[in-house]
Amino acid sequence: MTLKVIGTGFGRTGTDSMREALGLLGFGPCHHMYEVIGNPEQKARWRAMVAGGPRDWSSLLEGYAACVDWPTAAYWRELIEIYPEAKVILTWRTPESWWDSFSRTILKGISTSDDPASVGKALIERQIFDGRMGDRDHALALYRANVDAVLAEVPPGRLLVHRLGDGWAPLCAHLGVPVPDMPYPHGNTAAEFHARVERDGRS
Repeated sequence: MTLKVIGTGFGRTGTDSMREALGLLGFGPCHHMYEVIGNPEQKARWRAMVAGGPRDWSSLLEGYAACVDWPTAAYWRELIEIYPEAKVILTWRTPESWWDSFSRTILKGISTSDDPASVGKALIERQIFDGRMGDRDHALALYRANVDAVLAEVPPGRLLVHRLGDGWAPLCAHLGVPVPDMPYPHGNTAAEFHARVERDGRS
């Protein structure tokens, strides 16, 4: 199986709803951080890679037709080159609303982890945010920089910017599939996020 869709947006930009939407549209399974958290083999593979091991995408993404959220969103430049036919989606929300959601969920979850080898600690905290994940201005600058880079580097015809609330129509048009007769997925609130991490563990 080869990737058909690559997500470039940071976590907490509607990535879990997008994961579910892509599955409903026939572009699943879709890789997401929840796959790393809930699958011991995925966790082992990603931890090894983030620690400096080889980037064997055929192994890391074995069995997946799409990917959104971290950890894959950290490598979107590499992935869009390796999979040139894949459509690209930038899930987006305003920087301020992203920080509000991020600080109540991912930031809180990673900050309370005592496992330095976790993908959250090793990749998100140390590599993406330079060890300054709790610095609001720094995090917002990196969020904006990622958005700007995606807009500048991904050809417009290949890219969809999917904003919170956009729903099915632009996504289905981008992927060339009919709009399904069901509501667009919506979930993964802060409470649901913490309940899931508590139930399934951490990355």
